[in-house]
Amino acid sequence: MPAALAMLAAPAQAATLDGSQLSTLWAVPFVGILLSIAIWPLAGPHFWHHHFGKIAAAWALAFLIPFALVFGPAVAGAGLVHALLAEYIPFILLLTALFTVSGGIYIRGNLHGSPLLNTGILLVGGLLASFMGTTGASMLLIRPLIRANDNRRHNAHVVIFFIFIVSNIGGSLTPLGDPPLFLGFLKGVTFFWTVGHIIWDTVFLTASLLVLFYLLDRHLYRKEGVTRTDPTPDTPSFGFDGAVNFVLLAVVVALVLMSGVWQPGIAFDVMGTEVGLPGLVRDLGLIAVTAISLVITPRRVHQANQFGWAPMQEVAKLFAGIFLTIIPVIAMLQAGVNGPFGAVVRAVTNADGTPNPAMYFWATGLLSSFLDNAPTYLVFFNTAGGDAVQLMGPLANTLAAISAGAVFMGANTYIGNAPNLMVKAIAEDRGVKMPSFFGYMAWSFGILVPLFVIVTFLFFR
Repeated sequence: MPAALAMLAAPAQAATLDGSQLSTLWAVPFVGILLSIAIWPLAGPHFWHHHFGKIAAAWALAFLIPFALVFGPAVAGAGLVHALLAEYIPFILLLTALFTVSGGIYIRGNLHGSPLLNTGILLVGGLLASFMGTTGASMLLIRPLIRANDNRRHNAHVVIFFIFIVSNIGGSLTPLGDPPLFLGFLKGVTFFWTVGHIIWDTVFLTASLLVLFYLLDRHLYRKEGVTRTDPTPDTPSFGFDGAVNFVLLAVVVALVLMSGVWQPGIAFDVMGTEVGLPGLVRDLGLIAVTAISLVITPRRVHQANQFGWAPMQEVAKLFAGIFLTIIPVIAMLQAGVNGPFGAVVRAVTNADGTPNPAMYFWATGLLSSFLDNAPTYLVFFNTAGGDAVQLMGPLANTLAAISAGAVFMGANTYIGNAPNLMVKAIAEDRGVKMPSFFGYMAWSFGILVPLFVIVTFLFFR
């Protein structure tokens, strides 16, 4: 057993992990957990629903135990602490706060889904997604959008474009919008960097999709003629229940901004991981926001929103395994062309050794289509060197390509981004006949991929 384990790596250094000396076998647990996320919900949804936590834990242990045996408990412990304190805990606390706050807001009233109204809701959702997260904006608006169109014979396209715009592309402008961008923020990318570098990509895609949607929706709306009787009764008023949560949402934005701007120079060392005071204050503040929202939100609002913890439990368990198993993958990618993943690095690198933004855009995007886009972002962030200062400066177009690919192309499949499946499940529960996995891909590849080709020529050549 020790001899077999020793084949996985060269002798370990005392406190560091040299990725150039690692075997690619160390990436197996990471690939395994990502493939599990991609395949099990489709191949065995019942089994996955009951055992996804155990599957994630099994892959995590498949990495951690051999890692500790080969490199020693000190290096394994330091890696575990870094993954928890520097990435996983801040990531989960932000998602939990946004999920809780958005779940405490209920849009009251019955709208009538005309093409202009539907387009307006998609536009508002796309704008909100960068400030309350794609999950938060999706959960806030999908139910009133479905209610507005529940008397129409053709309404699946409304949900499909909602996934495109609100659940994915709209979240591309700030670290609050989509998990990959918050991971970049934790790695040192400044809060407003993304909006300054991919805003026109986002505007082009969103405007194009809104125009296409309006034309399609108007055609179907006119073709239907007289619609069915609206199953949702009209209400005397329209408004927000639990609107105080908008104040808490502003607090979340302020906390994240504070952690990026306030630099008191105070930090604590925990087994080699630096925990700065701003990040600590931010995380404690997010815990407080989550608790306050749960206390002050009326129970009827949570019931109306069908608020529950199952989606967050799944995200928390799966990402615990992802952030642990990705440790050796990041080390190997940071080793560059001479490391175990040299072929991957060379595929996205020009002949002169400079990064190729177009290749980064498509490589990040295609993997984000079938695997979760947050770990995919981390993989290519580190493939490009992992230095936020360099990536925001001389390599800015490469970081923009990675960011855009991860966020935009999460819309290509149901499994590319967590809100996609959540929106699909809610729509089907409300009687919308959503397309199958491959049926949805026919929509996304027919509409989105040509737009992504144009984005490549406009912004990443």
